[in-house]
Amino acid sequence: MPAIHFHVRWPDGSEDQCYSPSTVLKEYFRAGERLSVDAFVERANAALEAASQRVEQKFGFFCSSAMDQSSVIKAKAQQFRNSPQDVVEIIRID
Repeated sequence: MPAIHFHVRWPDGSEDQCYSPSTVLKEYFRAGERLSVDAFVERANAALEAASQRVEQKFGFFCSSAMDQSSVIKAKAQQFRNSPQDVVEIIRID
């Protein structure tokens, strides 16, 4: 199962490389897409859950790295809790 990375730019201009254990993430995001912080977190959580489920279907166990990445995204988003409408940009998906 090919793992991929997606690169995001947060409202403060900082950038993160995020991990997904499955290409299913491409069904949730497109490079260049801009989402509110809340929408990004919601969609990232759904995408990473789907990726983890694909790992479980193939290997018999869910992917803790996907859930860890989801937790990191949620924690980072807390910095913008006073402005949840601010925008997160999907820079690229490798």
